[in-house]
Amino acid sequence: MVTIPLTRRGAEKLKNELQRLKSVERHAVIQAIAEARAQGDLSENAEYEAAKDKQGFIEGRIKELESKLAGALVIDPALVDAGGKVVFGATVDLEDETSGTKATYQIVGDDEADLKLGLISISSPIARALIGKHAGDVAEVQAPGGLRHWEIVDVRYV
Repeated sequence: MVTIPLTRRGAEKLKNELQRLKSVERHAVIQAIAEARAQGDLSENAEYEAAKDKQGFIEGRIKELESKLAGALVIDPALVDAGGKVVFGATVDLEDETSGTKATYQIVGDDEADLKLGLISISSPIARALIGKHAGDVAEVQAPGGLRHWEIVDVRYV
């Protein structure tokens, strides 16, 4: 089984989605299938086909979430003591050496990543460049616009 790193917040998000799919979405699609069957001929019933497709998607997502949660390694960044090193769950303050642009990112699991919220995936190029470095180090990141140099200003575990 593959171990999937997640923050506590990310694990809760997946658990909530799983609970919603099992308790709300699954029952709603079963009801939609029943209503479509009541209309008669199933061979040309678009509502029935759509409901069956949605049911397949929901069941697939439930299995995917159960698998991810079964293999999850839940990490609470507040309990991490990595001695100032950038690790999974760390929040990193950066400054672009060329433009002076500042950014703050938290390194999270693939399912939690949301750039708008400053959450970057552990498998992203910038996270891979930052892992193992300390405040004051410079990380080289190959971005679509070319090579960028980010200075690590601060590393926090929150």
